Amino acid sequence: MQPPIPLSSRALALPVDTALRVLPDALHTRFFSILINHLLKGQALADELGPLENKRICLSVADTGNEIAFLVRANRTHAYRCRDDRDWDVRIRGRLRDFWRLAARIEDPDTLFFHRDLELEGETEAGLYLKNLLDGMEFDWEGHVRAVLGSGPGGVLIAAVRRAGLDRMAQRPGIPPAVTRR
Repeated sequence: MQPPIPLSSRALALPVDTALRVLPDALHTRFFSILINHLLKGQALADELGPLENKRICLSVADTGNEIAFLVRANRTHAYRCRDDRDWDVRIRGRLRDFWRLAARIEDPDTLFFHRDLELEGETEAGLYLKNLLDGMEFDWEGHVRAVLGSGPGGVLIAAVRRAGLDRMAQRPGIPPAVTRR
């Protein structure tokens, strides 16, 4: 039996489910690419994308029928339109709830892939590299804030977040503090 998704995560997943069912894949792909590139700012992970250079990666959401594809080039993701069902190097297939569990770190990637909640297809070496990147990924929110806002304003915001104790909210039991890549 799969662990339940916390209520707050379910509430956030509902609009995503609706958008995936209503809007075209080209829009999802463009939005996903922009979002990932933004989130990679200030992250050590961005420098580890080299082995995925020129790889076409497809996220196949089985329960909504969506295919979100992107190309990795120069440590960034670029929206990619698949010409047919096999026009990718690596594909991760699963239900929206399982992608959500991965993105929200509710479940670790090894468990999701081992239990076949998410399935990896295509080039074995690139697929395993991608899975290992996902498994070791930890978000450095301070590095991200500094990369987006600059050292001065970013430092001021980080200090304010710490004074308010908001940085400790992510350190709930079972959720490791996200500071650096393991």
